[in-house]
Amino acid sequence: MKQEKKRYRVSFVIPVYNEEESLEKLYGEIIKEIEACEKEEHSWGIEEFEILFINDGSVDGSVEVIKKMIASDRRIRLISFRKNFGKAAALEAGFRHCTGDIIFTMDADLQDDPSEISRFIDKLEEGYDLVSGWKYNRKDPLEKRLPSKLFNWVTARASGVELHDFNCGFKAYRKEVVKGIDVYGEFHRYIPVFAKRKGFKIAEITVHHNKREFGKSKYGFERYTRGLLDSISSVFLLKYYDKPMYFFGKWGIVALLIGILLCGYLTVEWLMGGHIGTRPLLQLGVLCIITGIQLFSVGFIGNLIVDTSYRSRYNEDHIKEII
Repeated sequence: MKQEKKRYRVSFVIPVYNEEESLEKLYGEIIKEIEACEKEEHSWGIEEFEILFINDGSVDGSVEVIKKMIASDRRIRLISFRKNFGKAAALEAGFRHCTGDIIFTMDADLQDDPSEISRFIDKLEEGYDLVSGWKYNRKDPLEKRLPSKLFNWVTARASGVELHDFNCGFKAYRKEVVKGIDVYGEFHRYIPVFAKRKGFKIAEITVHHNKREFGKSKYGFERYTRGLLDSISSVFLLKYYDKPMYFFGKWGIVALLIGILLCGYLTVEWLMGGHIGTRPLLQLGVLCIITGIQLFSVGFIGNLIVDTSYRSRYNEDHIKEII
């Protein structure tokens, strides 16, 4: 007896910032690939789909192009921000408003190839919750590729998430993943890290990477500085997100023990008639005790915050309109 196909609702979440020239072509390629998926032999099928364009404060004609496409295809939706809030905010808005069982994220610059869609779903069907793309043969300049390689290597080693390309925006998620995490700041690169913290299974596939046809990259050198700081933050959050006392308390104990030992040694000297009032060692001991108490206090406050507030950092006020 032939097994019935699983039928999925699929959402495409696509941040847009000044990409008017590429939008119609990207839409056409997505439609073409979805139609091809239905003709191919898979254990799954696409029941329905939606394309969410998140306009992140574009100042060109991107919004007009999207609204024109909506007029001819109601499966397209538009979320428009009042100004440029960044890719993480755009993805969070898309995650909050998408309805699919499987959610794809893609860049709007045509460098991500929609022909890979079926391969992502095939990989999800193997039991994974998040599948990340790896731009194995990346079509970007050397000055972008080298820092990216270093960043990816450091992040993989520090976080324990064995991916080659955290920066790749082409990913596929089961809806439980995107509904279970908050994306803010510049943390969109670290979604796999946060997903791992939640216990989701992560995989990676190589994807074809196209050379940019229109416009120019929206990221400058400051992206790497922010990436380094975010990498440190993401590793901290991965280990101590819901137990900050484990981090601050550990170092608080170390500082307190050092301070107590130093002050205890100086107390013995004082009892034996020694002069300790001008000893730098006394200042160091007192400083260590104060630092230890402060670290414990920070740990307690962190635990209180974790216990009383899991509010999302996503702000609905970013959005000007939803179509």
